[in-house]
Parts: sequence; C-alpha cells; structure tokens
Amino acid sequence: MTTPTTIEDLRDHFAHCIQVLGGVTAASRRLGIDERAIRRFVNGERPLSARLLEDTAAALRTMIAEATAAEEGIAAGLAGLQD
Repeated sequence: MTTPTTIEDLRDHFAHCIQVLGGVTAASRRLGIDERAIRRFVNGERPLSARLLEDTAAALRTMIAEATAAEEGIAAGLAGLQD
C-alpha cells in the first residue's frame, strides 16, 4: 500500500488496518475502543487523531509479534514431526 497523502487516503489506510486487525470487533478489543467509534472513524464522522493512529500501529506490531511466535511454534512442531 502506498503512503497516505490526504485525509481520505489516511482514512482508507486506517480502514485497511482495521481489516488487518481482524475487522471492527477484533480491532475494538485490541484498541479498547467501542465498535461504533471505530466505524465513525472509518466513515469520516470523527477525525483520526495521532494517538489513535499510534495505538493502531502498536496493535499491529503486537499482532505481528503474536503471528511470528505462532509461526515459530508451527515450524518447531513440524521439525519435531520430521525427526
């Protein structure tokens, strides 16, 4: 995805990040924000703040770490099966 250059691009990118986090419900849990608020941010009814974007980036980094650990567990399990 290209770097967002307008407010609309940033909102679209935020919406994409919400989907990467697993959708509105999962993102709501990860961010500690009401689902309706997330929908309002995505729809442009509420402005995106730097804090919201920082929190979203942190949630994505946490998800990356969790996915990496899960993948490493699978790889180790597969290696154990092949021994």
